[in-house]
Amino acid sequence: MVGPLNRKPGSPDPRPSGPTRRAAVGLILGAPLLGACSGTQISNPFGPSQPEGPAGPQQQPLAVGNGQVKVGLILPLSAAGNAGVAAQSMKSAAEMALAEFQNPNIQLLIKDDGGSPQGAQQVTQEALGEGAEIILGPLFAASVPATAQLTRARGVSVIAFSTDSSVAGRGVYLLSFLPESDVNRIVDYSASIGKKSFAALLPDNAYGNVVEAAFKQAVGRKGRIVAFEKYASDRSAAARTVAQSLGSADALFIADDGESVVAAADALTAAGANLRNIQLLGTGLWDNPRVYASPVLQGGLYAAPDPSGFRAFSGRYRAKYGADPVRTATLAYDAVALVAALSKQGAQRFAPETLTNPSGFAGIDGLFRFRSDGSNERGLAVMKVASGGSTPVAGSPKSFGA
Repeated sequence: MVGPLNRKPGSPDPRPSGPTRRAAVGLILGAPLLGACSGTQISNPFGPSQPEGPAGPQQQPLAVGNGQVKVGLILPLSAAGNAGVAAQSMKSAAEMALAEFQNPNIQLLIKDDGGSPQGAQQVTQEALGEGAEIILGPLFAASVPATAQLTRARGVSVIAFSTDSSVAGRGVYLLSFLPESDVNRIVDYSASIGKKSFAALLPDNAYGNVVEAAFKQAVGRKGRIVAFEKYASDRSAAARTVAQSLGSADALFIADDGESVVAAADALTAAGANLRNIQLLGTGLWDNPRVYASPVLQGGLYAAPDPSGFRAFSGRYRAKYGADPVRTATLAYDAVALVAALSKQGAQRFAPETLTNPSGFAGIDGLFRFRSDGSNERGLAVMKVASGGSTPVAGSPKSFGA
């Protein structure tokens, strides 16, 4: 992928130097190109949709920037635990994008929804009342419909950060790491290297359900499924069933978070499967030290953003704030960089036709584009599990196909 001022490869741009790097804007077949960076671990996106904590927002009105185009940014800044920590890091990343973009014509109206739908509705009303032309956020799936109810009535687009594609829809676009992109990329790549018969072992939970639908659709285009099992807490029965069918499979897909992937692989081994004789496949949740340390998962392939972009972003973030960013901080950065780029356009700058440009946009985690149904597609790399880390075996695409 090209990047601002020749930056941003694959997952984001190569390695930007220093916190003052200018987040330039370019064009990919007419689509704005954002600033860049790359990634570390992506945690399971199907955890609780909202945290324990305050039922409503804390009043901390904040406007950043002095541009003419008003942009609402809704985050659970006062939520308890990890949710609030993530929100504060995303807020910092958003402000960093403004600074690196060198005074774009936007003003960020930063709002705290407290992590609740009621809070999201309240602060969305405030942002719209203050003239917001587009809303960035909320973070939690349960809060997105509350925001959308108000924005749709006003014809205002929303770019939310939820990983639950069921809340996407007319005028509501998700800028997040969706499991569907991981599945499509790894299945397509596997087919390109000759893998046609697939087995799968998935968790019986919300994440597994989303992955199952995407996997069956992707394999239906490229090959066939010879074994498919889901497990709850006890993996042994499902592992035995899959192990018995591996002789007719070219590839085995295991989609779960790091610790659970290792446990599933161990259960398969205990059931008699020789995992060294089959190509192991996974999703971005494999980007985890536990996976890299597992002897039986060595050589496994998974789809994820090229990590170089996040490393570069993290370096600039640390230089500016003296702390490490959360993984989702890149979403806030890219969202602000995107609206900053689009703010230079005319009255239709945030219209659905503009946001769904098929050429897509280039961000810290590489190419992405919004679909008309509000979901997104990402240009992902294919990574190979190795001791102590991972190595890319196929880079991120430089452009989206027709």
